[in-house]
Amino acid sequence: MRFAFPLLTLCAALVATMPAAHAERLKDMASIAGVRQNQLSGYGLVVGLDGTGDQTSQTPFTVQSIIAMLQQKGVNLPPTGQLQLKNVAAVMVTTSLPAFAQPGQTIDITVSSIGNAKSLRGGTLLMTPLHGADGQVYAMAQGNVLVGGAGASAGGAQTTVNHLSVGKISAGATVEKAVASNLGENNQIRLELNQTDFATASRVVQALNDQFGVGTATALDGRVIRVRTPASSDARVSFIGLMENIDVKPAAAAAKVILNARTGSVVMNQAVTLDTCAISHGNLSVTIGADTNVSQPAPGSRGQTVVTQTPSVEIKKDPGKVLLVKGGASLAEVVKAMNSIGATPQDLLAILQALKAAGSLRAELEII
Repeated sequence: MRFAFPLLTLCAALVATMPAAHAERLKDMASIAGVRQNQLSGYGLVVGLDGTGDQTSQTPFTVQSIIAMLQQKGVNLPPTGQLQLKNVAAVMVTTSLPAFAQPGQTIDITVSSIGNAKSLRGGTLLMTPLHGADGQVYAMAQGNVLVGGAGASAGGAQTTVNHLSVGKISAGATVEKAVASNLGENNQIRLELNQTDFATASRVVQALNDQFGVGTATALDGRVIRVRTPASSDARVSFIGLMENIDVKPAAAAAKVILNARTGSVVMNQAVTLDTCAISHGNLSVTIGADTNVSQPAPGSRGQTVVTQTPSVEIKKDPGKVLLVKGGASLAEVVKAMNSIGATPQDLLAILQALKAAGSLRAELEII
């Protein structure tokens, strides 16, 4: 994993030479309360598969769904055990209902197998109701499933390109019910910053009041800002459009270090610094092996050839290094110091945790 550090050093050098934070559009920094997507999901069946559907002996819910559906159509079926279906797959259908979506509009959907179907390629999704978190139906889905992959098998050999158990249907669901919106209620809206920051919230309020007049915006806390809007819906939409394109310079980000304990990835922003400290690094390796020997009896004797093993244990300790890091070191200097003592990403995880415990790391440490 040592190859990761030259790249990390390059990133640190680039970040260290970057200019100060530039202004961003308000729509990139915040969202409007109530203007959001709503998740929908439903259980359905995909039919018309070319022998790649669920194995009914292992997925009884697929057969139960077929029986229930056909009974609603007035078709009586034999007992469940006599059905052998290979062209049907049970699926979950998921999508997001956009804000302000109205009945009659269409949205894209994702179809995912929940059984042991080999492929959904060429299948057709039967009419499936999509429910919201409240259990109500907000859309109906149906259509031909498009799978961006292919697979083939013959003589015990099998090959697959991309993922075959998930597909999409463009405009595959029709909105049946709109989600009520209270945008502009009491002639006001609430802006919610993507990240809580009191300084940034204050700058947003200042920018809005400079643009639209004193008293237009009021900060409720470090994340939520109340904004007065015009009374009419047309004027309100125009006002929000202008507001979202106002440029605001965000406050400097807090010093933060992100550690991924599973992959050994370490990411630090340019605000990370160190107090004066000493870092010691050394490696201790223990190697345990066994040498295989063959014991051959003398000619003419009645002995037997025996294979024996001689265990061996070797302990090797590389010389340690002690590095002095001066206070106020920047990100580039921190990474350079770590490289100079030969620390790998996994070593850096332990070193940064120790620095944080010692109070020398001026940053928030987050382990994911």
